[in-house]
Amino acid sequence: MSTPITMDINDILKRLPHRYPFLLVDRVLSLEPEKEIVALKNVSMNEPFFPGHYPHHPVMPGVLIIEAMAQTAALLSFASMDNGGPDENSVYYFVGIDGARFKRPVVPGDQLILKVQPLRNLRGLWKFKAVAEVDGQLAAEAEIMCTMKAK
Repeated sequence: MSTPITMDINDILKRLPHRYPFLLVDRVLSLEPEKEIVALKNVSMNEPFFPGHYPHHPVMPGVLIIEAMAQTAALLSFASMDNGGPDENSVYYFVGIDGARFKRPVVPGDQLILKVQPLRNLRGLWKFKAVAEVDGQLAAEAEIMCTMKAK
């Protein structure tokens, strides 16, 4: 059995095209290609969405939790394809979502743990089971689909 892969922010920046304020993965805690990835998003009051969502009760928008899961899935699929990430002639798209459920609010100070496992890959269309947890409690879950396409 091989040692799981980890990634710091510099490794993530080499693989994902996202940048501030839309990069939503801070660290990869473990990654086993074709099996599972566990990543971390530190949720800070300094996030640009909190002043408007909501000023007196800040909550991370659910769509951004789903986006964080999709970015985590992209890192897993690149590792599973033995591919560092999309090159300048391609882009990785989030193309679908099924069964999204939000179970608890995510607030400043939380550490969002993102767990993603592949369900299938048919001709480059990946489907993943994704969950987001805070302190061991389920915050969100969904099945997400992604694919890489030429620009």
